[in-house]
Amino acid sequence: MGAAKHDVFQAIADPTRREMLRLLAVKNLPISEITAHFPISRTAVVKHLHILSEAQLVQGTKVGREKIYQLHPDPLVEVKDWLSFYEQFWSNKLALLKYQMEKD
Repeated sequence: MGAAKHDVFQAIADPTRREMLRLLAVKNLPISEITAHFPISRTAVVKHLHILSEAQLVQGTKVGREKIYQLHPDPLVEVKDWLSFYEQFWSNKLALLKYQMEKD
């Protein structure tokens, strides 16, 4: 068995990877175009894309000599679901505060 794969939370923890996802949300891009957006080496970009691929957030497809990456946002539903719990928590707290303020 190989190393544990990165999950969606690990993948989006890094600001560079979040920016890569944002770029790929606009359009599919080859590694060369993704690299042009960052002040890091192509090797570092490839490592970031590998982590995003392990989390199943992106997929690279070989087209000729280039690899084109596309966004697969489905795993982000797990993040949305996790955050919705806390959204409800804050919504309840704010409603209680509003009630307390209006009562006085």
